[in-house]
Amino acid sequence: MLAWTIYISFLGALLLLLLPKGNAAAARVLALLAAVVAFAITLTYFLEHRSGEMLTVTDASWVPSLGIRYHLAADGISIVLLLLTGIIAVTGILFSWNIEHRAKEFFAFYLLLIGAVYGVFLSYDLFLLFVFYEIVIIPKYFLIAIWGSTRREYGAMKLVLYSFIGSAMVLIGLIAAYVVAGAKSMALGDLAGFPFPAHFQIWAFPLVFVGFAILAGLWPFHTWAPTGHVAAPTAASMLLAGVVMKLGAYGCLRVAMTLFPLGLAPWGFHILGLGSWRDVFALLAVIGIVYGALVALVQKDFKFVIGYSSVSHMGFILLGLMTLNQIGLSGAVVQMFSHGILAGLLFAVVGRMVYDRTHTRDLATLGPMNLNKAIPFAAVTFVVAGMASMGLPGFSGFVAELMIVIGVWRAFPIVTIFVGFGLVAGVAYIWRAMQKAFFAEVGHEAIPPHPPMPPISIPERLGAVLLIAASVVVGIYPQLLLNVIVPALNSPLFAGLHQGGWR
Repeated sequence: MLAWTIYISFLGALLLLLLPKGNAAAARVLALLAAVVAFAITLTYFLEHRSGEMLTVTDASWVPSLGIRYHLAADGISIVLLLLTGIIAVTGILFSWNIEHRAKEFFAFYLLLIGAVYGVFLSYDLFLLFVFYEIVIIPKYFLIAIWGSTRREYGAMKLVLYSFIGSAMVLIGLIAAYVVAGAKSMALGDLAGFPFPAHFQIWAFPLVFVGFAILAGLWPFHTWAPTGHVAAPTAASMLLAGVVMKLGAYGCLRVAMTLFPLGLAPWGFHILGLGSWRDVFALLAVIGIVYGALVALVQKDFKFVIGYSSVSHMGFILLGLMTLNQIGLSGAVVQMFSHGILAGLLFAVVGRMVYDRTHTRDLATLGPMNLNKAIPFAAVTFVVAGMASMGLPGFSGFVAELMIVIGVWRAFPIVTIFVGFGLVAGVAYIWRAMQKAFFAEVGHEAIPPHPPMPPISIPERLGAVLLIAASVVVGIYPQLLLNVIVPALNSPLFAGLHQGGWR
């Protein structure tokens, strides 16, 4: 059934293109129906399959001469991210209910991107994974270039160029692994079980890891992210932060770390105090955490605040991966889910609820508008999302960041000091943005909205409630995710990581 998440999304995109021109209402309903059905499939599978084992969904010969198969499979890590994709897909459409300009094309590109994301998370054959990974690039370019706002052509092109550079690095690494392993199979399990020489893994690991990490916003390759987020329409921002950046983090764990675990081993010498690629990427992740938070703290554009906050939070995910211990890695996967939910909600508030009504993102301009009274639902939603994002207990962000911090303490005790500084800076930039946008002390300078702002619509309210509920459920009962994530991390697929420094 999970394979139908891909097929339904692609079929929905095709049917949308066949709709009569100008029928925006039908386009919205059809897109929402396709997204809801796919989400229902992921939720059903998540609730029924609790073992975390890698289960084959579809396996058929594709290019037999090269040993390439159309092989789809899912384990606990995949299903968590599939569930995230389903939630973001549905809520993104709800927050795009006002789209009128070329609506059928907008939702067709949207479903095409969603279907490709499902394909990446389900692919067991790495050539198939790369194909879906490349398909993602096409619709995200058009979504930003056609329906975006601030410097949309520049933002779209920058995102695509960075994506293609990362993809080229990944492809070189995968082809090298395929050839060294005997050019018989591109299956993840087959390549993960092959004893690649240590000298090969030492250069192949950073090549593939960085190739994927570019899309995950690894510093200093992060600059496409804030620009792309700001240029993108609301739904595309939700997709970029919610699931597309997770494709990069997923590739780092699923491909780079699984295939080349010895690439994380010590080099045998030190440069500037760094003795392994693990140390290097942990350092870059910490810089990303602190840098993203500090830059978000001084932004004047509301959306740039959330864009740089995504860079900071993605740094937590990459740092969690580098801990190489169960709690840190589990926390990284939980953070993938949590950040996807909360970043999606924050971008929805800033882009749809605020910008579409005020036509400005300048914090100094928003303050005098008295938005906490003009659109109180938006103010309350941002407060909740902001508190969750900064790690308030009871929300998914607290669980994920706590697990990562514990994992970092066990792996890199000194680094924990800088992580703590990043957490404090995270509280500061959320609090500052909240105060300036919604609760500024304006006195007699308040500018009444003219004309009055339209109220928050029912689709927007439903989308916000769904995202908040997802964060609360995981925050109160994190075992819901951990019951499938931990068995997956302890599976034979990660045997190389276990032998190469698992703690």
